[in-house]
Amino acid sequence: MSEKITSEKEFGFLIDASRCIDCRACLVACSVENEVPNTISRIWIKETGVTGQFPNLSRYSAPYHCMHCDDPSCVSACTVGALQRDANGIVTYDIDRCIGCRYCMYACPFEVPNFEWEAQLPLIVKCDMCVARLGEGEAEPACAATCPTDAIMFGEKSSMLAQAHQRIDLNPDKYVDHVYGETENGGTSTFYVSPVPFEEMGFPTGGSISPAYSNRLVTHGTPAVAGSVAIGLSGIYLTIKRHHAGPLVAGAEGEGETAVAPTPDETTEA
Repeated sequence: MSEKITSEKEFGFLIDASRCIDCRACLVACSVENEVPNTISRIWIKETGVTGQFPNLSRYSAPYHCMHCDDPSCVSACTVGALQRDANGIVTYDIDRCIGCRYCMYACPFEVPNFEWEAQLPLIVKCDMCVARLGEGEAEPACAATCPTDAIMFGEKSSMLAQAHQRIDLNPDKYVDHVYGETENGGTSTFYVSPVPFEEMGFPTGGSISPAYSNRLVTHGTPAVAGSVAIGLSGIYLTIKRHHAGPLVAGAEGEGETAVAPTPDETTEA
């Protein structure tokens, strides 16, 4: 669950694990496009490893990068506004604002943001859908443009989701009946179809409610709850105070009677 409304003009990925041959051309293309070494990756491979019994062995893999969530937990957690979700669905990253606190790493349920552990002043890195490349007029991010088997497709988000469901509907014996990314973490802009359950490739199995949405419920509700608690405690305090104040007043009146000043006659007699 999230509060975001999917727009027809948002971008998205469709990644088909049945087409991935683990050539890793997408990893190389990402490094070249962003001018970073492979050790600071913005995309990597999830895979099942070899399964089955000889000779019926199988192995499936899929490229994995930022899911570009509808309600990104990383954006919610970033304390300096370095992460933003744009109107086109792309979760962008501003390196000039990042302070390397790594809150986004802890917040992301997909464990996507990567950290420059070996850098002298390490910061966060993540996929931004090659937003600069798209801004220059290119039709696809580098990973999608390089994939030789079209395992990575890029286009309008609604079209990517429709094609994902179409592949499953037309080939129910080929794919598991689930589009990963459609509901995970409240919905994302990256959709996967696969011949094997996503858990077998190491995909996170989070819920359908975005932690960012849950955090907002707590944050927005805190002032009202705190105010109610404060009023309740004040009422209890005043009640207890009144309860204790009653006998004390009565006692004070008794003492006043014994302390009545003597009359002038009594003073003269003394």
